[in-house]
Amino acid sequence: MKPKSKKRGQSISERWEEFSERTKETSKEHFQENVIERLSNAKRVRLLILEWCLLIVIIISLALTQAFWYRQSYSVQAYVDGGTYIEATMGRVNSLNPLFATTQSEKVLSKLMFATLSTIDYSGHVGLGLAASIVPDDTGKVWTVTLKDGLKWSDGEPITIDDVLYTVNLTKDSTINTIYSSNFAGVTVERHGDALIFALPSAYADFDSTLNIPILPAHVLSSVNPGQLLEHSFSSDPVTSGAFKFNAMQNVSNEGERIVYLAANPYYYKSKPMLNSFAIHTYGDANEIVAAVSTGEVTATAELSAEYRSQLPADLVYEKQTSLASGVFAFLNTTSSLLSNVSVRQAIQRGVNIGEIRSVLGDEYPLDYPLLTTELNVDNYPTLPSYNLTEAQEMLQAAGAEGKTLRLATINTGYFPELAEQWKSQLEHLGFKVDLSIYDPGQDFIVNTIRPRNYDILLYEVEFGADLDLFAYYHSSQASSTGLNLSNYANALADDLILSSRETMSVSGRAAKYETFLKRWVSDVPAIGIYQVSLVYYFNKNARSFSEDDRLIYATDRFMDVEYWAVNQAQKNRTP
Repeated sequence: MKPKSKKRGQSISERWEEFSERTKETSKEHFQENVIERLSNAKRVRLLILEWCLLIVIIISLALTQAFWYRQSYSVQAYVDGGTYIEATMGRVNSLNPLFATTQSEKVLSKLMFATLSTIDYSGHVGLGLAASIVPDDTGKVWTVTLKDGLKWSDGEPITIDDVLYTVNLTKDSTINTIYSSNFAGVTVERHGDALIFALPSAYADFDSTLNIPILPAHVLSSVNPGQLLEHSFSSDPVTSGAFKFNAMQNVSNEGERIVYLAANPYYYKSKPMLNSFAIHTYGDANEIVAAVSTGEVTATAELSAEYRSQLPADLVYEKQTSLASGVFAFLNTTSSLLSNVSVRQAIQRGVNIGEIRSVLGDEYPLDYPLLTTELNVDNYPTLPSYNLTEAQEMLQAAGAEGKTLRLATINTGYFPELAEQWKSQLEHLGFKVDLSIYDPGQDFIVNTIRPRNYDILLYEVEFGADLDLFAYYHSSQASSTGLNLSNYANALADDLILSSRETMSVSGRAAKYETFLKRWVSDVPAIGIYQVSLVYYFNKNARSFSEDDRLIYATDRFMDVEYWAVNQAQKNRTP
């Protein structure tokens, strides 16, 4: 380095050090003079200082409030993906195969895990599920069904016409009895290319409602002997087509309490659900469910009637209530040794005070006839006989039935046990001895009580469906172990009226035929109406469930839009 450059650098460094020292001294003097020495004056201006501090705080607060209000103007609390929805149900889970679903728990799981060919839409009418089209010919006796494109099972395999054909033939198999066995009585089905052709024995204007059945995977079950289907591993770990797929099952107690865990099905034909998972927690009685809902152990339940409303915390639980197309009846077994005499049935019709029995119900609507009055505009409903105990007892004595024993049966759920006790008391007052049996709902009850008609009177619920059709419940062909004619009712005129009404496309024409049928039904007394069923749904206020605008036909129709149900919320920006 040159000497001149070195001397210049040293000179600059010395001047910088000198400048730093002067600045340091000046700063100290300035701080001493303007801060330290003036602290004694702070007392005289303390009010002014406080005012300035408050002003600064107010300005900052207003800025934060403005920022919050501005954020609220373009954002909203909205439901988002994720989370688990837990629903409490009653009844054991014995099988996850939807064809054998008998308890309420099994029916709920069937609806969540399996899609159907046709389905109930938001208006309560029959719409398309897996089917792309369901079209009748001009006669109403031949129906053609095609499937939507791109359908898949939860294992990724395609859902095909072969799966539908396999399922329909399975329900027609005489070696097994499924809850859908009566749907295709006398119906033949054949595959034609990518379509199925259903040939009916007679015209049926509402056959599309019959196709509201879950479809099973032929690629998993086609090689299984139908008689072994219930014991197959599919019943405990199924491949599914609905909004959710099976994940796991946990045994909670030795009394049959279980939790079935489901995961969102990414291949669901509508769209993948917002929920990550759905769980069904089965319970043994209503009080356990009340406790679970109240503590937030479960998200919701459809198992509690309106009488439990006061036991649930109003600040936590919201209630929805809607009528269903279902009714509870006392079915009189017309083939039993005691009730085969129509005079005995008429004596029961007059000697049981239905008004008093209905007093145990909550908000349920009375139901007098085997159809809903909102379904069909009948001009003249037949008059029901008035309660007359004296006349009924005289009829019973004349028929030689006084003092005889009646077998009364029902199931242990909802209002049924209390209703059964009311019926027992009324029948004993009339002059009968009563043997009351209350069974747990399930496959055993179906096999040992329903199918052999092991009762004189059965208190039970039946579903009317989206379209009026009494064939399943009152046509003589369904008075069998596989049918749903729970009264074993057989009347040639009634059969003709039911079949001809099925073939009649005119609404007024159908109404006229059913008006005649109702007169016969009241006279023959195969059943006595009690009440129309309502769905009372209690759920956590922080969750989103079915829309109150939906018209439900079956209780499980609440899941028609389950892909939009949610439990998680977050702040999201509004769409401009």
